[in-house]
Amino acid sequence: MAALQIVFLMYHELELPLRALCHAEAGYVRYILPLDDFRQQLRWMKDAGFRGINVSEALLYPGEPSVCITFDDGCETDLIAGAPALREFGFHATFYVTAGFLDTPGYMSWAQLRELDTQGFEIGCHSMTHPYLSDLSDPELNREIGDAKLKIEQILGHSIEHFSCPGGRYDSRTLESARRAGFRSVANSRFHPNSAATGQYELGRVAMLRGMPLEEFEAICQGRGLWSKRLQDGTRHAIRRLLGNRAYDRVRAALLGGAE
Repeated sequence: MAALQIVFLMYHELELPLRALCHAEAGYVRYILPLDDFRQQLRWMKDAGFRGINVSEALLYPGEPSVCITFDDGCETDLIAGAPALREFGFHATFYVTAGFLDTPGYMSWAQLRELDTQGFEIGCHSMTHPYLSDLSDPELNREIGDAKLKIEQILGHSIEHFSCPGGRYDSRTLESARRAGFRSVANSRFHPNSAATGQYELGRVAMLRGMPLEEFEAICQGRGLWSKRLQDGTRHAIRRLLGNRAYDRVRAALLGGAE
């Protein structure tokens, strides 16, 4: 991997003993890591000499080995489990929050989001209600992107700059809506590292999956083997375009036990 390329990691809820997950569907659980697995990954990064950085820092593309850490959705475990682990290892991260999920069971309250922000972690936006953005009308897009940004900014009392697409689904209208709303970057779930040559509105991220061997995690952080994941992702993307998001998810759920 070239020296100034950075892999962006995508996490979701963390699993804690005796604590119910926000959802039980197989398609959701496959993205959920036990806290011990997350800590093991952070420990490897620290021991291997990698910095854990947020999106704003990553977009400067520092020369030293770095990995950008991001979380989607705004689950309560972002604050009660993710943040303490990150602080222990001296890492930063960006937490993309679904504005409409705040103050609902399993997700952060407004006060908890402010606490996460006060601790110095970067807050981004993950839409208002987590729909597939490419399925929406223009007015719906503006609500999911622009209105969600305003709601989070009202809670925090300052502007936010970064957006991530639910399910990684987006189109050119999505990116234009994000630009108009004032976001500086948009992240998806395409399997590629990012560099100064990457468009800031099409930042790739690699989803961290349950049960991922540590050896695979190490290779991802080093940018090795992503070509095979890109090939698989390209095939899935072509099928989604042919079937549409909803039909694709039904087929995937039937074959693999859950949608993306």
